Amino acid sequence: MRDLLASLRTRDPNTLEQLVTEHARRLYRGARSIGFSEGEAEDLTQDVFVTFLETLDRFEGRAQVGTWLFGILYRKAQERRRARRRDARQESMDDVFEGQFDKDGGWIQSPAAADRILESSQAADALRGCLSTLSDQHRDIFHLRQVEERSAADVGQILG
Repeated sequence: MRDLLASLRTRDPNTLEQLVTEHARRLYRGARSIGFSEGEAEDLTQDVFVTFLETLDRFEGRAQVGTWLFGILYRKAQERRRARRRDARQESMDDVFEGQFDKDGGWIQSPAAADRILESSQAADALRGCLSTLSDQHRDIFHLRQVEERSAADVGQILG
């Protein structure tokens, strides 16, 4: 761990590349599973690595690097959720509707096929219904424990 930490602190390109390769996919999946779109999850994952580099001097190596990264992910996710709630209050329905189409009137992202929606909607509705009753923190705990299969100790470190 000390060698890894020393390499990270010198911003060794190979070590940084290895870190991104090892953790980016899991961070992206984590962001997707807590409700962020593909694009938002990609942005969030990039923000995690930027923040990691900015805060690397505070990383003491007492936790695993993955735990530190997931902690950053969940703090960034909370920031985005707060910003999303603020923005949602200001956004009109027309803006939301018009945001689905490009300048030529075509779909920005094609709607899903009706049969796929029908097949998965009941299970998804049931799961969403259950998860919607949870606070953001409890939803994050559920994700980390059940989806990411993190230990209770890791979850405690990640979420503070």
